[in-house]
Amino acid sequence: MADELGSRRARKSRHAVVIGGSLAGLLAARVLSEHAERVTVVERDRYPETADARPGVPQGRHLHVLIEGGQHALDELLPGFMSELHALGAPKVGIPEDMIQWQNGQWFARTPATAHFYTGPRDQLEWLVRKRVFADRRIELVEGTETVGLLGDSSRVSGVLLRERGAGAAKEPYPLEADLVVDASGRSTRAADWLAGIGAEAPHEETLDTGLAYATRMYRSPAADPSVDALGYYVVPNPSQVYGAVVLPLGDGRHLVTLSGLRDDLPPTDENLFEEYARKLPHPVVGDWIAKAEPMSPVYGFRKTANIRRRYDRPGRRPAGFLATGDALCAFNPIYGQGMAVAALSAVALREALSDPKRTPTTRRVQKALLGASQQAWDISAGADKKMPGATGDAARAGAMDKFTGWYLRRVQERTAGNPVVGAAFRSALTLNAPLTVLFAPAVAREVLFGPVPETPAAPPLRRVES
Repeated sequence: MADELGSRRARKSRHAVVIGGSLAGLLAARVLSEHAERVTVVERDRYPETADARPGVPQGRHLHVLIEGGQHALDELLPGFMSELHALGAPKVGIPEDMIQWQNGQWFARTPATAHFYTGPRDQLEWLVRKRVFADRRIELVEGTETVGLLGDSSRVSGVLLRERGAGAAKEPYPLEADLVVDASGRSTRAADWLAGIGAEAPHEETLDTGLAYATRMYRSPAADPSVDALGYYVVPNPSQVYGAVVLPLGDGRHLVTLSGLRDDLPPTDENLFEEYARKLPHPVVGDWIAKAEPMSPVYGFRKTANIRRRYDRPGRRPAGFLATGDALCAFNPIYGQGMAVAALSAVALREALSDPKRTPTTRRVQKALLGASQQAWDISAGADKKMPGATGDAARAGAMDKFTGWYLRRVQERTAGNPVVGAAFRSALTLNAPLTVLFAPAVAREVLFGPVPETPAAPPLRRVES
């Protein structure tokens, strides 16, 4: 069989297997159902029946935002999805209008929003995706089962080896044949071992780690304060001020508060020290909010924040019929809130690559398309993280263009808080709703290169700017 993954010109693949049933895997299965007669999602956990958390989402207790690039992609993949999510009560936050934000020593003017994101619980969003995806009878689920290897050889994958989770050595692995295998098992993927098991090569891993860690606690919001009309707070760390904070609504009067810091001074998971750590921020506004709010949960920590990109696009002895997507391909520092959007954008890229009438969808070509879907998020996350003190990894090295782009982007950031033209462009790129080239558009470049640094609020803007 030629290395074709599916197209209108090729016969349908009989069976596709997706390893991992999180967001990236579910959306990949949705796309593959358009090209395969049968799609099997192999999930090591057992899904809850309702919109509850599951162990396989290590960041499930922390903040998740769905930025605009992801919203558009989800609506393309699952028409009407955002309307359904909104109907479930997921809060919609406009920026800069709804947030009190501090970045690079500046408070952002709370002018009318030019971008929006959703801040409801991750398990709510994933439950809705799961409900939509498994309504398709071509997509089946194998739960409580882990993938322990691949079938095939270094030239082609022909399926997976599975074992019931928790069985240990008591049960032998069993084969599940497939024409295509997609690894969506997350940043802790064991694909390197699976590929070695069939005589193939693992991809090179690019890494960039700032040592950032964060801790999160749920609160019931303080009593309404007529002097404040913000939905949340955002303190953005930078190389000279390494502490960060985000306060965002979950709905039903609940907020999640996340505090972050670097390896030399990590945020505590001790409940008594959490508020104290917030006092390290450059302004007491977040600490004051916490002091007035009612705790509703323990403090949960998270430290796996390295950026990791697996370069399947580079030459190597790797088999046809095996793809990687989601965090198994490119995992970002979660603090930037890109993961769910990139999972959806990757599924759109998979659909476009498989359906392209002009190009044969070979494994290598489709894998390049999937990597391309994550490129902008990588540029943003890695580009910011490599400037942080103590950043390590081969992706932390400065590139040939970094000096110029760094100079230009510093001027962008100096103007983002108070210049509406620059601010709108910056937010559209940051939310993956427009390419990074929007920052170099003539109207934006004119403001960046020749416009003055605008005045910004001298204190936290507690109320919106009247339009």
